[in-house]
Order: sequence, then C-alpha cells, then structure tokens
Amino acid sequence: MIYIVALIVFLADIWTKHLALAHLAWHQPVPVIPGFDWYLTQNTGIGFSLFNTAGPYVLSAAAMLICAGVIVWLKHERHRWTRLGLALVLGGAAGNVVDRLRFGYVVDFIDWHAGPYHWPAFNVADAAVCLGVACILVQSVIVERKKCKKSF
Repeated sequence: MIYIVALIVFLADIWTKHLALAHLAWHQPVPVIPGFDWYLTQNTGIGFSLFNTAGPYVLSAAAMLICAGVIVWLKHERHRWTRLGLALVLGGAAGNVVDRLRFGYVVDFIDWHAGPYHWPAFNVADAAVCLGVACILVQSVIVERKKCKKSF
C-alpha cells in the first residue's frame, strides 16, 4: 500500500514537469503570488545544483542505488512515519532519475523567494524528497525520543 504513495509522487512529478515544459518559457518567471513564481530551468547537479559536473549517468546510477536501498529499507521498516518518508523519497528520486536519463538534467520550475533572495528552483520530486526526509526525522528524533523518555 505504501508503494502507492511513491507511485503518486512519481506520476505527479512527471506530469507537472510535462506541463511546465509545455507551457513555460525557459528562464522567464511567471508570477503566481508574491514570493512564488513558475520559473522553468534545468539542474544538472543534485539538490540545489550540487555536484553539477558529475554527469547525468553517474548521478542517475547513484539515485538508482538509493532507490534500491530505500526499497530494501521499506520492506523491513514498521514505523508509519518512516515508511511514509521513504515512499516520498522513493517517488521523488525516481522522478528525477527519469529526467536525467531522458534529458541529461532535471527539470525545475518552482521559484520561491523573498524579495531578491531566491531559494534554488525545485520541482515536485524535490519537495517530496524534502518532506520525506522530514517525516523520517520526525519519527527518529521526536517519536523515538518520547519512547526513550517513557522507558526511563
């Protein structure tokens, strides 16, 4: 059942990137609300353009290994927040792998900013990965910490 979450994230990511490519011009911001624009760009690195010289196949291989590790972890994980987090990471990572293999880069189209200060452009996959990591941290730091305090 948790794999459905990963599939929904994957399909939402692919679909929204398709819409961005079909309807947005490269590097032309489209204001949505103050502090939030549609902004089509490409990312040849990993999150926030780190390691952008590694090449798409090296990064794709690394992401596929991460996906395989997440699948193994999911098979053994019992905590619901961690399982949810892993599913979000899996769906997001898979969505970005498809881009790298297809285009040689990841399509980003969300620009969040405060005045002249911009967060690096991102996409649905990136947001899912960040949210997934947050879920895993909630489980491991907050929930498990409460369990430890109760055992003392």
